[in-house]
Amino acid sequence: MSVMNQEKVDLDPVVDESAEELVYLGLPMRITIGAFLVVPLLAVAVTIPVIWGGWVSWLDIGLALGLWVLTAGGITVGYHRFFTHGSFKANRGVKIMLAVCGSLAIEGSLDQWVADHRKHHKFSDEVGDPHSPWRFGTSKKAIAKGLLFAHVGWLFESDNTGIEKYAPDIAKDKDLTWMSKHFFIFVIASLLIPGILGGLITWSWMGALTAFFWAGVVRVAFVHHVTWSINSICHVFGNRPFTSRDLSSNVAWLAIPSLGESWHNLHHVDPTAARHGVMKGQIDISASVIKGMEKTGLVTEVRWPKPDRLVKKLKDPNDRFRLRGYNGK
Repeated sequence: MSVMNQEKVDLDPVVDESAEELVYLGLPMRITIGAFLVVPLLAVAVTIPVIWGGWVSWLDIGLALGLWVLTAGGITVGYHRFFTHGSFKANRGVKIMLAVCGSLAIEGSLDQWVADHRKHHKFSDEVGDPHSPWRFGTSKKAIAKGLLFAHVGWLFESDNTGIEKYAPDIAKDKDLTWMSKHFFIFVIASLLIPGILGGLITWSWMGALTAFFWAGVVRVAFVHHVTWSINSICHVFGNRPFTSRDLSSNVAWLAIPSLGESWHNLHHVDPTAARHGVMKGQIDISASVIKGMEKTGLVTEVRWPKPDRLVKKLKDPNDRFRLRGYNGK
């Protein structure tokens, strides 16, 4: 896998100075963000000696996997496809459930996450994109610097995207506004629940500690870095079967960890589509979850991609036979 051919030649260093779209992010918040970045990484760094010492059980693994699916799915199905892009409609109960699951991923409050992502789509890989890896130019050094920025560096920027401008629908929803303002509750719950469950099930402090470590801290780190890889890796490496105005790409090996988000090229071509993996064989777990919710009546008016429309965006016309549901015409 290699760095893609640059299809844009005007990728100068990106600085967005549109003051009315930005909200100042204070030093205490940046320190908090740093803590939630560094601590989980330190936990990952000691996983091998922890495993070697026998401080891991099938319960820890089960809790970690379960909370990974729950919280990562809250981001992909909830924060992203539902709240940001409106890929389907849901009643209040499902809405709150998706917001809770996404908040437990500890990737920021719902309103800010949606605002940032909508702005990303508006200015994708251009001036104004909150986390483009092409921010510093197209040289190898600039791309390396840009990858780091797109992955984690952008989180420490002193300015945040304005919620009133980019997420007014979220700001007007009383349920979602309350959850966004009380995001700290979900942060605490996401870290404590695994330890509480581990302690109660094993009835031991060691069971609580190891569950907290694996299903709490390590799981958070995994979900975070997979999500951030969509911002960084999926805008530099991979393939681009569809013609888009940016450098979004598909990265197959990230498909399962990201629950289907890494089929990123199609997503930027058809942002409101509920399915991102539109080619045969492209695994999109999030789309399967949405399909199941649709069949059970939990969600309605799902915006499934239309193959005949996507054909027009394909670079190679022969790829049309690889599209899901294409009728061959």
